[in-house]
Amino acid sequence: MVDTLVIGAGTAGCVVAARASADPRHTVRVVEAGPVWASAAQFPPQLRDATRLPLDDAAPWLWRYPVALTEERPGSIVRGRVAGGSGTINGCYFVRPPAADFTAWSQVAPGWSTDEVLPHFRELEHDYDYGDQPGHGNAGPVPVRRTTTPAPLTEQFLQACTAAGFTELADLNALPADSAASGAGLVPCNVGPVAGDGFRARVATAQSYLLPALSRPNLTVTGGTTVSTIRFRGGRAIGADCVRDGVPETVWADRVVVCAGAIESAALLLRSGIGPPEQLRALGIPVVQAAPVGRWCTDHPEIGIEYRHRAQLDRTVALESVLELGDIEIRPYTVAFAPDTRHLGIALMRPHASGTLRLRSADPLASPIIEYRYLANAVDRTRLHEAAEVAGRLLDRMGAEPVGDIPDRDAAGAEHADGWLLRLLGTSQHLSGTCRMGVSGDPRAVVDERCRVHGVPGLSVADLSIVPVPLGRGPQATTVMLAERAATFLRG
Repeated sequence: MVDTLVIGAGTAGCVVAARASADPRHTVRVVEAGPVWASAAQFPPQLRDATRLPLDDAAPWLWRYPVALTEERPGSIVRGRVAGGSGTINGCYFVRPPAADFTAWSQVAPGWSTDEVLPHFRELEHDYDYGDQPGHGNAGPVPVRRTTTPAPLTEQFLQACTAAGFTELADLNALPADSAASGAGLVPCNVGPVAGDGFRARVATAQSYLLPALSRPNLTVTGGTTVSTIRFRGGRAIGADCVRDGVPETVWADRVVVCAGAIESAALLLRSGIGPPEQLRALGIPVVQAAPVGRWCTDHPEIGIEYRHRAQLDRTVALESVLELGDIEIRPYTVAFAPDTRHLGIALMRPHASGTLRLRSADPLASPIIEYRYLANAVDRTRLHEAAEVAGRLLDRMGAEPVGDIPDRDAAGAEHADGWLLRLLGTSQHLSGTCRMGVSGDPRAVVDERCRVHGVPGLSVADLSIVPVPLGRGPQATTVMLAERAATFLRG
């Protein structure tokens, strides 16, 4: 029996485990499906290098999921199946959401306003560029840096944005974070300093939180462990059934904190009997607690424009700069996704359409059914078309050559232009909201404002799955903040 069982050593789980085990009287057990290493040096080189995206088809540290982007367009997504979770495989983008997101969040779940979350953002970061500025931190575990020597492609993109009349944003994490702000700037990243050969260390929460805590005698971390279901007694969570190296094990705990990510956290709750009763009964799963798990989720639809440009690609992070246009983010990626071409991403950060997640079967190894329902809303399609026109003008200023035409919606017609969107449609892989936060009585809420599952004592969820609103920026910084805050609730 342990005091706290943390399921998942991903971005959030590493934070929760480190903070919960800081009290030597409190025992913590962490179980992680993927590999866990005892030091940063033991991580494979591909995972340590922030200038690479370690997403090879045969990579053993990935979850892979088929999804439906729309009814007509299938897709696939990946997640990190490794200590540090998706923070160990992503591009190290570490941008805070604008204040409007937390205003909307606190209307759904009181206690999550900008003023209430800001101390946790400050506590988690060591911002090497703006740490002494208001609203920033300079003593936290997460290093935050912007590039000091932008790649030629980045420089030309920023020059094109300036020439087009967009404001230069020196610090994308500055206060106040105005949701209406438009402008271009360098991306804050959770990376180490640049080495002589251009190498930059990826500093996920595995390195910044979990590894420094591994020597604590009250903390146990077990990799290669699949959790099948949560255990209950009298409606209270008391542990979890796991399989490690083919051997079943039950871990008993005074409380259980699920930190398996927006997909696996929702799937685990469903397999354990927490979810829509009709779905559970159809799969032969006994209902423990009716809850709208998977009934609402959101992500950032992203259109990818391929283009040719003469600038060489230096060794750097995947995204050095962005242009913020309210609910649109334009991303000049500095990695090549295809030979001899460059990739400009256009992401809709606050889509009106939402998706769903449900189980395919009760088998913990079966991928759930994920339907994004992108482009279902006319406003979303219009915003992406408008952003594509802006992107086309920027590419022209950069002297770039798009691969294929960017259609004029008025001239080409809505049907042709929407077909173009569908052909180029992808996702930013920022799924959230499958175990949505909200007050008691909210028909879409799975957890309360302190991350506790409604109606199930002893069970909390603390990861991106509980975020109740679309985030106006990428989610990594928010996930770390959320986990920091959840840890304070657990200590209380």
